[in-house]
Amino acid sequence: MYLQYIADNKGKTIGVFIPIADWDLLVHKYTDLEKEIDNLIPQWHKKILDERLAEYLANPSLNVKDFETACNEIENEL
Repeated sequence: MYLQYIADNKGKTIGVFIPIADWDLLVHKYTDLEKEIDNLIPQWHKKILDERLAEYLANPSLNVKDFETACNEIENEL
């Protein structure tokens, strides 16, 4: 498994990047892992996301922005 450690500007390790192929192996090997991750997202938030996705799928011509565009707009407003 090839892990990449993420450090802050002081050199302190603050995260780890796991390649998706390795992540998939971990999830397959440790079946409870995926359940734990699902528990990190509150049910009310999942409900909102499901509603928004259903709305988009029902009407894909909606004015939807990609993540980068939305982030740029937010930054410009700050």
